[in-house]
Amino acid sequence: MNIEDIPKNHPRYQSLVTREKLVDFFNKGIVVAHGLVAQGRGEAFDYILGEKSHDFALDAEKVTVAYLLLSQSPIISVNGNYAALAGEEIVELSNSLNVPIEVNLFHRSEERIKKIENYLKDIGAKNIMGSECNKVKLPNLEGPRGIVCENGIYKSDFVLLAIEDGDRTQALRNLGKTVSAIDLNPFSRTAQAASITIVDEAIRATKNMIEFSKELSQLSRCELLKITSMYDNKSILSKAFNQMFVNLKNAYEKGIIFNL
Repeated sequence: MNIEDIPKNHPRYQSLVTREKLVDFFNKGIVVAHGLVAQGRGEAFDYILGEKSHDFALDAEKVTVAYLLLSQSPIISVNGNYAALAGEEIVELSNSLNVPIEVNLFHRSEERIKKIENYLKDIGAKNIMGSECNKVKLPNLEGPRGIVCENGIYKSDFVLLAIEDGDRTQALRNLGKTVSAIDLNPFSRTAQAASITIVDEAIRATKNMIEFSKELSQLSRCELLKITSMYDNKSILSKAFNQMFVNLKNAYEKGIIFNL
């Protein structure tokens, strides 16, 4: 099915569009089969959250933008799924804040990195790296998954990433970096290891950050520091867990009522 063939009044319209996009990017060699599994897992958590951006997600998205504005060497780390889901939004956020993008993959191949770079360049990315850079290895990560650009992720002080591997997130934290992770699963190792956990869907999260960037770009450094100093990621995760509990409890109770 083509996206154009999906009825816009279908109750699962956005979900079906997302699935078709991922299949299309899989066929183009940008998304790998493992990424399709990751999407299904994330969507299950989004169902529980009610498929909307809650206050705890908005708080994490706002503080992420504050860090992107404050940091000396921020970077947006992009993998195949993130590029496929929110490519246009990533490019808009990157260009508007002048934050570079690095294509960095768990299932790494230079061919796929180049395909993702070319796709992002085609839709307007101005500052992007991954294939043509001096590559170094993150400590304590076996195989090619620890390879990063020396002047990108390796030298960065703040990394925004999405749908990422928990080991690599922890490796970045071990190097003293502040890491913001978009992850619908608050139980994941990535969510638990990150400095800032955005429990939200990738497209919504990036769109929200674009809107916050318009507001926060007008603030002073002192005002931005106040936003970051008040942030507590443990509280954010607790609120995400509680929202899931409340939504499941309400669904359970409605089911009992319905059966009566």
